[in-house]
Amino acid sequence: MTYSSLFQRVGRSDAYAMEFDLEAEEHVPIPKGNVHKKKEIIQDITWHDLDVANVRLQGRQDIMSMMGQLMKPKKMEITDKLRQEINKVVNKYIDQGVAELIPGVLFIDEVTPFPNQLSHAVKVHMLDTECFTYLNKALESAISPIVIFASDRGICTIRGTNIQAPHGIPTDLLDRLLIIRTAKYTVEEIRLIVRLHAKTEGLSITNAALDALAAEGEKSSLRYGLQLMMSASILAKMQEPDQIDVKDIDECWDLFLDPRRSAKIVRERVFVQT
Repeated sequence: MTYSSLFQRVGRSDAYAMEFDLEAEEHVPIPKGNVHKKKEIIQDITWHDLDVANVRLQGRQDIMSMMGQLMKPKKMEITDKLRQEINKVVNKYIDQGVAELIPGVLFIDEVTPFPNQLSHAVKVHMLDTECFTYLNKALESAISPIVIFASDRGICTIRGTNIQAPHGIPTDLLDRLLIIRTAKYTVEEIRLIVRLHAKTEGLSITNAALDALAAEGEKSSLRYGLQLMMSASILAKMQEPDQIDVKDIDECWDLFLDPRRSAKIVRERVFVQT
């Protein structure tokens, strides 16, 4: 009998490796079976997208109505019942953590009128009671957007009524608002805005022209000052060097009127005619 038949090398024992080996390493077995992957998809959708996806076509479902729908564009109706059902589903997803609500921002500064109304745009104080009622109801919802009103009126009449209210907004809606006071730009602020605007547009302008535009922006408006700078840049391109100077500002000031000077000319002509 030989020693080779008594002792056989069978390999490393992972079960007793930690007990007898000084520097034992843990061996992780290779996983077996199918590999399962988990993928998360984030999609941004609006309430209008949900309404359009679940809306139904108007009209009957008979042969004549179907033929009529083929001949004319399809009309979609978003009813209150449909909106309520979609709101329930979305609220359920939010409670489960599947969806997250990101409120939008509704900025009401100027409202485009209807064709049979005034020809110019009207501001927030020109909204009627029906619009304010709709907004007041919408703000009570948990999914309402952030609404921002911009108004430059004091105490004035609410449109469609004889009631006087601050800013032309009903008191019940005004109580829900957080009023932020705004101030006019100073000369230094206007000068900084004009300089940054010129840098963005790639225009070269002198310090004297910046001072002239800042003074004109304080006297009339910031928009008028920026419009003067853009008009003066066209005149400066025809000269050497290509740099906006005070003479370019003065020439454009003579060509283009600001609202105050224009209104003054109109008043003088009307007074002379009468």
